[in-house]
Amino acid sequence: MGDTKNFRKFWKKPKRPFNFELKMEELKIVGTFGLKTKRELWKARTELSRVRNQARSLLGLRQEDREQKEPILMNSLSRIGLVEQNATLDDVLNLEINDLLSRRLQSIIMKKFYFKTPYQARQAISHGHIIIGDRIVNIPSYVVKVDEEDKIKLTPESIFNKILSKPEPESELGSPETENIEIKEVDTKEKISTDKKPATEEKPSTE
Repeated sequence: MGDTKNFRKFWKKPKRPFNFELKMEELKIVGTFGLKTKRELWKARTELSRVRNQARSLLGLRQEDREQKEPILMNSLSRIGLVEQNATLDDVLNLEINDLLSRRLQSIIMKKFYFKTPYQARQAISHGHIIIGDRIVNIPSYVVKVDEEDKIKLTPESIFNKILSKPEPESELGSPETENIEIKEVDTKEKISTDKKPATEEKPSTE
């Protein structure tokens, strides 16, 4: 009978898994968002296709039924930041896989806390360095809601509080390289002035 807890798959494999262009595209997405395996990508694509099918089915309903069911779908998608409040079903059909993957906890903390790579952000989540509100979340694929973005923080005892630092903007006075160039120019001028010997005055002859 199978496992009663996992009675169905949450993902579907692509129809042409050995297509070279598809494989390169999948590897690019996996590296960009720091996914562990392609199975996470397939899960996201399956979820995206499910949302699109709901939008297509709503387009085929009567106007009365559509007005009742459409706000439910739009509110659920706007709650996780996929669409805006005043979006339509056409906006749902235009969603791409990158829009869904960018709402993962791993992608959000990478931009918020300036992690160097998405895999470093994944390590911080898996080791329990990220909290949302008062609870520790150790699931990198957790879909963050819009009202939870401001509640994402690092734990007080996390080592990433010292490692991570916000990049400093370049000063208006100039970069240190230009300052070194100016110092070198001054040094060369001083050397030239010291190399020149003072002209000796000719003493009048006593003869």
